[in-house]
Amino acid sequence: MKKLVMMCVVLAAFMLSAVAVTAGSLEDIQKRGKLRVGMEPGYMPFELTNKKGEIIGFDVDMAKRMAKAMGVELELVSTAWDGIIPALLTDKFDIIMSGMTLTQERNMSINFAKPYIIIGQSALVAKKHEGTVKSYQDLNDPKYTVASKLGTTGEQATKRMIGKANYISYETEQEGVMELINGKIDAFIYDMPFNAIAYSEKGGDKIYHIMKPFTYEPLAWAVKKGDPDFLNWLNNFMFQIENDGTYEKIYEKWFKDDSWRKEIQ
Repeated sequence: MKKLVMMCVVLAAFMLSAVAVTAGSLEDIQKRGKLRVGMEPGYMPFELTNKKGEIIGFDVDMAKRMAKAMGVELELVSTAWDGIIPALLTDKFDIIMSGMTLTQERNMSINFAKPYIIIGQSALVAKKHEGTVKSYQDLNDPKYTVASKLGTTGEQATKRMIGKANYISYETEQEGVMELINGKIDAFIYDMPFNAIAYSEKGGDKIYHIMKPFTYEPLAWAVKKGDPDFLNWLNNFMFQIENDGTYEKIYEKWFKDDSWRKEIQ
């Protein structure tokens, strides 16, 4: 009986020490006095760089509001997309806020908070195909060369749903759009909000936009696994700003008003 009691005491002590060792991100952020947010600037209007070299965008404004609610400073950590999940897992920052789609594959290695916006993939198409290519399905033919950004859900959707077309990937979405405008590819598949802005800025007589999304993609903030307190805080934060008007103001600034474009032109 004494041995059993002693084993229980040892086990309880071990569990308490494990909890102490794995203090959550909220405690770390408070001790540091800084919320570190990982993002890849270049995904309009979620995160982009202005003429002064500052990172701005929808996600940036959300991060500012988040840091303010925590009572800490904000640090934006610019990170290449293909390394953004490994950077989170190796503690380069506390959270990914970079227009990341919640997928089951990604969810195997990281956790997601409640989605903050729903988007989908759309197609920018070379003007010469207008009248022939009326939906993404029309691109599913070996005679077309279709591109997207490397390592994105746009790439996954293209390979899965437009698999018969020749596929090319690009390091950045800007490169893909320019290659389309220059006649190197027939279509560029990417997130609808970005494509809509790219078309309005560079459409002209070179490209057209099949705007209706053909995938369902919730965007969400990502954190390391095993931190339920941080997820709980994020979900409650989202609930608060959705219902006090904060979210709507930020959404209108970046999706219904185009005055921010003057900062990047």
